[in-house]
Amino acid sequence: MDSQRQSKSTAPDNLPKMEDITHFLLELDALKHVERRNYITGGTRRENSAEHSWHLAMACWSIAEYFKLPLNHERLLKMALVHDLGEIDAGDTYLYDSQRSEAHHTEREGIHRLQDERGNGIDNLAKIWEEQETGSSQETQLVKVVDRLLPFLLNLKTQGGMWQMHQVTRSQVLSTQAFIKKSFPDIYDWLIQQIDVAVEQGWLIDA
Repeated sequence: MDSQRQSKSTAPDNLPKMEDITHFLLELDALKHVERRNYITGGTRRENSAEHSWHLAMACWSIAEYFKLPLNHERLLKMALVHDLGEIDAGDTYLYDSQRSEAHHTEREGIHRLQDERGNGIDNLAKIWEEQETGSSQETQLVKVVDRLLPFLLNLKTQGGMWQMHQVTRSQVLSTQAFIKKSFPDIYDWLIQQIDVAVEQGWLIDA
């Protein structure tokens, strides 16, 4: 009986903390509502940014292990998971959109909003986001490379998908992938081969 009374008396004190925690968890859930420009494999619907973040984290982890890269896996996965959180406020901006730089400012503001939300237990959320956004570590480089690789793959698997819809050209794709040559030449060489295939198939405009 005494333990039962004690449990009842402490429960109300715990409720505000759980309300704060669940408030933040629901703030994160909003990323599921952000539609990206790529269709999932099979082309039945567009992927959302939460799905992309999971895919990005798993792909970074797998590639890091496959190539036996000397990097910090915990740091890598955290960067991948926070990579698109700013889109909760900014929405998704297409890779070839001229307004991408403006969207980054809105994303940064969104990250700082999340950092200050009640119930957030991640003290360095904004710091990790800034590192993946502007850093030069091997972890940062890999996140950026894989973030380019995944939508590229989805366009290949959907026979040009968004490339055809937006009349994307070979030169546009080459421009957005160029930085990969220095960071991960093996991945870059494969991308170049696939770009040639995409042009041959009519999925990319040869210009």
